[in-house]
Amino acid sequence: MGKIALAIDQSTQGTKALLFEEDGSLLAKTSLPHTQHVNEQGWVEHDAEEILGNVCCCVEALMRKSGARAEDIAAFGISNQRETCLAWNRTTGKPLAHAIVWQCGRAAVLCDELKAAHPGAEGLVQEHSGLALSPYFSATKMSWMLKNIPAVQEAAQAGTLCFGTIDSWLAFSLCEGHPFVTEPSNACRTQLLNLKTAEWDDELLELFGIPRMALPEVLPSDALFGISDFNGALSTPVPLHAMLGDSQAALAAQDCLKPGQAKATYGTGSSVMLMAGDAPIRSTHGLVSSIAWNLEGKLSYVLEGNLNYTGAVITWLKDRVHLIESPSELEKLISEANPNDRCYFVPAFTGLGAPWWDSAATGMLTGVTTLTGRAEIAKACAECIPYQIADVLDALCADTGLALETLRADGGVTKNAYLMQFQADMAETSVEVSKLAELSAAGAAFAAGRGAGLWTTNVIHEHYGHETYVPKMAEDIRQSKRSGWQAALRQVRCHD
Repeated sequence: MGKIALAIDQSTQGTKALLFEEDGSLLAKTSLPHTQHVNEQGWVEHDAEEILGNVCCCVEALMRKSGARAEDIAAFGISNQRETCLAWNRTTGKPLAHAIVWQCGRAAVLCDELKAAHPGAEGLVQEHSGLALSPYFSATKMSWMLKNIPAVQEAAQAGTLCFGTIDSWLAFSLCEGHPFVTEPSNACRTQLLNLKTAEWDDELLELFGIPRMALPEVLPSDALFGISDFNGALSTPVPLHAMLGDSQAALAAQDCLKPGQAKATYGTGSSVMLMAGDAPIRSTHGLVSSIAWNLEGKLSYVLEGNLNYTGAVITWLKDRVHLIESPSELEKLISEANPNDRCYFVPAFTGLGAPWWDSAATGMLTGVTTLTGRAEIAKACAECIPYQIADVLDALCADTGLALETLRADGGVTKNAYLMQFQADMAETSVEVSKLAELSAAGAAFAAGRGAGLWTTNVIHEHYGHETYVPKMAEDIRQSKRSGWQAALRQVRCHD
């Protein structure tokens, strides 16, 4: 066996460990889910220690399954859910509370308070961080913890507080010497990083009340962050040579390295991302500017739209509404729906993300008639995913003046051929679906392998092909469907 790269993909729903061979092929993978802690207020949390334990268990199982040895691993990389953040004690290494998940909107009131107390706060945040002031990002989640969790307050006073996103938590907990580190693709999503300098911003720290000493050191995305044996799962430690937010990792895996290339990741939520190049693009259409990564000493930027609920809508149909027993049966159920039904579903469970940024919006099923049944409702819920993606793509084109030629797609929803064809029709562009499902992990492995000198080109992308969907729908039908969706959005946003 030649040298291999290990990837840890820590997502909203679970954790995966994967091994990629030197030719870019996937050798083996393992996975474990973790508990979604949701209270009666709709607050969403994760147990960081459960996540850490799952990472180590996945690696241990992966080595058994693959027959690989620790000595075969050139490096490992981490891709992770981005805006989810937590607080832990620097001395004990223990979390001070559950992690607050990116979906959680509990800090919305803090955003309103900041706007009232600090005129111009929205402009300051947008100018310095590239992000709209929103409870979606980590800064107000951290502020909420400081205001509401006594253990966090005590740690801040004692100088032992660590605030971090999941990448920082895993690096600190897994690596020898407990390095307290992060990198730009994750750090920029906290809303505390200066977009131009890629350093923590003093004005933003003051605005949100976050002590600088509680934040990790920002290193390049392909830095040697440390070494780890995964708490004994490996016989010898291996180098952690890359960390990337999951959306940026998927962008790298899709080989979207040139300005103007775009991808959509269909996970629990979705990130629609366009490579901007070596300078940020300021959005005037509800999108955000972020850092793609710092690889090989070069800082790159993206323009991005984030959607709170895409794949999670299908999970909701299965687990909460019980319209389906498995996502695999959804496509057949859609085929049974009345094609003339004009039912729409807007999944504003915790408000709307890009390009609307309406935290007060709530979900709605509209256009229901006596002919609307199980299949029609399921179809409406599924179609809300391509509709949302198409709206973000429209905003990307408006901000850049570009006509999008191709959308590269990845994630669990891409297995649904109906939805991918519907996506091509609604967006009026070809959709290239990767034949490798594990794109976030592939991006982390690619960056880690390149950082460790295992390869110089994106061999994983080169190894796997894609399936292409092209627009087929008549223009008058497409326009009618998009108009109906826009009308449903207007209903959802009438809440004042």
